[in-house]
Amino acid sequence: MTQPVTIIMIEDDEGHARLIERNIRRSGVNNEIVSFQNGTDAMMHLFGADGSGLVQKGNALLILLDLNLPDMTGIDILRQIKENKYLKASPVVVLTTTDDSQEIKRCYELGCNVYITKPVNYENFANAIRQLGLFFSVIQVPPAAP
Repeated sequence: MTQPVTIIMIEDDEGHARLIERNIRRSGVNNEIVSFQNGTDAMMHLFGADGSGLVQKGNALLILLDLNLPDMTGIDILRQIKENKYLKASPVVVLTTTDDSQEIKRCYELGCNVYITKPVNYENFANAIRQLGLFFSVIQVPPAAP
């Protein structure tokens, strides 16, 4: 039996976080969503007090990551996730306002699975999140490292 996937949302804008969660739920995805408004708290959750990531061993995670956080860059978080043996198989969806082609390329090179630019237009953003919800309903997250 596969373990349910926990969605980790790292998003400092409370309005965006609520919109993302509402549209994920609207798409019929009922997985647990654990939200963080800064990188420090998210990293502590993901990597544990010892920083090894062992705390996530065997957990199936899907990570929603904003790049523009108040305390660190999402690029640094992405790099550390993809370099960690316990977390590297977890899909990472980057959700950010940055549409710089170099930054997008860099995220894919570091191992992000999907890069979504948050439109400033709220309705377009809501539509993008609805699409993401549909993506969640069909995605198969690989089993976590034993």
